[in-house]
Amino acid sequence: MAGLRWQVYFFNIGYSYKNTISNGCFFNIAARLYKYLGDEIYLDWAERVWEWELGMGLITDDYYFLDGAYGKENCTTFDYKKWTYNAGVHMAGAAAMWNATQRDIWRTRLEGIIGGLSIFFRDNIMIEISCESRGKCNIDQRSFKAYLSRWMAYTAMVAPWTRDSIDPRLQASAVAAAAQCTDEGGQSSCNLYWAAGNEHGSSFGVGEQMAALEVVQSLLYPAVAGPVSRNSGGMSLSNPDASLNNTTEFPTLEDITLGEKIGASVLTVVMVASAVAGAAWMLSERDEPRFRSE
Repeated sequence: MAGLRWQVYFFNIGYSYKNTISNGCFFNIAARLYKYLGDEIYLDWAERVWEWELGMGLITDDYYFLDGAYGKENCTTFDYKKWTYNAGVHMAGAAAMWNATQRDIWRTRLEGIIGGLSIFFRDNIMIEISCESRGKCNIDQRSFKAYLSRWMAYTAMVAPWTRDSIDPRLQASAVAAAAQCTDEGGQSSCNLYWAAGNEHGSSFGVGEQMAALEVVQSLLYPAVAGPVSRNSGGMSLSNPDASLNNTTEFPTLEDITLGEKIGASVLTVVMVASAVAGAAWMLSERDEPRFRSE
């Protein structure tokens, strides 16, 4: 069944959930590493992750990205909510794959993802459709627009033929986001609901600030050079075996002596006794006023 889980440890709630963002980030990193290094192992992993998501149904035929699948049901039960950051992370990865391979299949996939972004825009203004209309976006979800904005700018840089589709959306969203920002008392705050204004109330916080900042600064992408690769100015080198021959030796700890054990026991007894005595004193005084006014 494969696929990355939402949680690392089995005792965490959500361990059995195979969520799209975990796998999408893996795909994105593999794609960008292949673009930078040209190492076929990263190409292979990027393609494997994409094909797994596609085969599981997390990527639909219309290039929508479902939130995830429940492993306890053998990944046959889905969370059908659609989020901007799931589409964005795959869009950027697909753009990197097209840039690095120049293959038509990745151009087709990238075009499909960009077409699917239409559900996240109203009059070219970005909206978080799965929570914004109800005014119920949680702390994490309030930052999702930031990631889509950045990945749209990245896509426009590495796949320039996408700019006609991306630029109008970035520009309209930036104007709408800026209109929802205020500066009072020297402190700025930005509302999350760019398209609806105050129709769904107000939502202010770190995620909202991130989203507004990212969509505005993403307009600067034409003024900066695109990402380099190992063959075009990059200086970072690949060493995939760096962690395989770890010879770090942990320090050897001396055995605890009898005296140290006795000392630790005495200290523990004193601390517990002090805590109990303090609690007893507080309870014994509960009916007496602590301070009296003359």
